[in-house]
Amino acid sequence: MTPPLLEIDNLRTWFYTDSGVARSVDGVSMRVDAGETLGVVGESGCGKSVTALSILRLIRAPGRIEPGSAIRFEGKDLLTLAEADIRHVRGNRIAMVFQEPMTALNPVFTVGDQIAEVARIHTDMSRKEAAAKAVEMLRLVGIPDPERRATEYPHQLSGGMRQRIVIAMALVMNPALLIADEPTTALDVTIQAQILELLADLTRRLGTSILLITHDLGVVAENCTRVIVMYAGEVVEEATTSDLFRHAHHPYTEGLLGAMPRVGGHAERLATIPGTVPAPTNWPAGCRFRERCEYAWERCEQEHPPLYQIGEGHVSRCHLAVEPERRANRHVPIAAQVGAGAA
Repeated sequence: MTPPLLEIDNLRTWFYTDSGVARSVDGVSMRVDAGETLGVVGESGCGKSVTALSILRLIRAPGRIEPGSAIRFEGKDLLTLAEADIRHVRGNRIAMVFQEPMTALNPVFTVGDQIAEVARIHTDMSRKEAAAKAVEMLRLVGIPDPERRATEYPHQLSGGMRQRIVIAMALVMNPALLIADEPTTALDVTIQAQILELLADLTRRLGTSILLITHDLGVVAENCTRVIVMYAGEVVEEATTSDLFRHAHHPYTEGLLGAMPRVGGHAERLATIPGTVPAPTNWPAGCRFRERCEYAWERCEQEHPPLYQIGEGHVSRCHLAVEPERRANRHVPIAAQVGAGAA
């Protein structure tokens, strides 16, 4: 078998705060194969973005990646590389697109200069060559009149165009892996579709793999080959996209799918998952989803579930895998009871 492009093993990224140790990412393992688009989904606070920042070793105090974690990329453990070596990886072999382009772009430099700077950092291009490369990248990402736009500043561009600039910066070195962290959150629906189509088209043409972080399962359905569902700092389900949508196993995944809007049919109130993600300084004992789960029973409180094998390439962190008859015993989750009492 061909080894994965990226392989994460038992990643634990913890933050040491006055309120206690926040175990934001707590034993996450995943892989990204060459040429694939892997979706990572979950609510805010589940550890998705911290996982992405950990890959590039962008975690700063009071956070740290704990001993025993491993992040292998192209056969090298990124956690053991010298700082100079990891800087060569960032923006060159692995690039990242952030959800808010205005925080990723410097307001006092033209967009052409910012793209050209990436090329000059990682190559021996002259200023003239890098400027020409910047215009070429603007044209590649569909920016009209790229020569003129290269001389403009971020505030002179629309949100959709700024996101295209960030994508151009990320792809200027033709990276092997592109991490896209909620790349369309701040955009309207029409522009979202254009940006996602652009990413898919460019990665097909350039052969880049994508780690797509999102809370939107609709985006996953259209763009990803496999899906990882995260909750409370852990992977709770992993499957191919088609298998996950047909045979979701974990109750959290069921809840996410139930909350998706649907076109056609009778207008119905969207389903919701009661409660919120618990604080990472105080993950519940046993199953971390149990207080929000309609199937939870005594075992869920007493025993932390492993990742059970559900099918080929399909795993789920839920005791229902070994006691499926419990699905018949639905009840009102604790979080819903608390909410009803408060109301």
